[in-house]
Amino acid sequence: MTPVAAVDMPFFWAAFWCYLAATVAACAYAGLRSPRLRAVVLWLSVAGLAANTVALGVRWALSGHPPVTNLFEYMTLFAWATVLGFVLLWRRRGAELMTVFGAPIAFGLIVLASLVPENIETQLIPALQSYWLWIHVSLAVLAEAAFAVAFVASVLYLRRRPRAGANAGSEGQERDEAGRDALDAIAYRAIGIGFPLFTIGALFAGAVWAARAWGAPWSWDPKETSSLVVWIIYAVYLHARLVRGMRRAAAIISIIGFAATIFTMLGSRFLGGLHAYA
Repeated sequence: MTPVAAVDMPFFWAAFWCYLAATVAACAYAGLRSPRLRAVVLWLSVAGLAANTVALGVRWALSGHPPVTNLFEYMTLFAWATVLGFVLLWRRRGAELMTVFGAPIAFGLIVLASLVPENIETQLIPALQSYWLWIHVSLAVLAEAAFAVAFVASVLYLRRRPRAGANAGSEGQERDEAGRDALDAIAYRAIGIGFPLFTIGALFAGAVWAARAWGAPWSWDPKETSSLVVWIIYAVYLHARLVRGMRRAAAIISIIGFAATIFTMLGSRFLGGLHAYA
């Protein structure tokens, strides 16, 4: 691989600071619920998204290939897709609180990205010179961003319990139940989008790329195996979500699925295997 100067880094750090500021504002909003603070989170998130977009675009232009070939690029793209997903939900009724948490997730991903090598590679190893790799990674990232949306919705669903007792009032109970239903619906729809993208991108396109790069579509590589585990977890979620009285269990499964997703993303750094190039 031939590295070139990472001139995208000023834009990367601009995204870092915007996401950090949005995270601070999001924490303040979670406590104060001020509409002005929510607007601040939105505009800081959009600014971070713009800087993130430029950083990825510069890297693509300099390298001559999509920025999907190492862990730094993967996490930067994951942060971009996550913020985009939350911004698109901004006007969704019932999602006022959850939408501010896109920036904190992106900030965490950017922090992790800053800990790994960020070199721009213009000459890739043969295994990475395939458009199937680009399809594989880009669809997997979009799926995982949808899983991030579902994760936040599921956490807030579990946290937001209906009021009990005579003082709760029927109107308050109806409002709480409507809020829970909205969060549950967002999680379900996000996973409904993410699951087929993950199936096509992470599993099918990944198997095609592996067959071309390594001669076999499946080799029980640690990252392949953990990706299969993620797929099974979300398949179980989709089944549980349709079973009467299982919505709380489904929310817990959604949270476990996102934890498994993060483990899969970082696993190659510690477990080795054919994906260790990242």
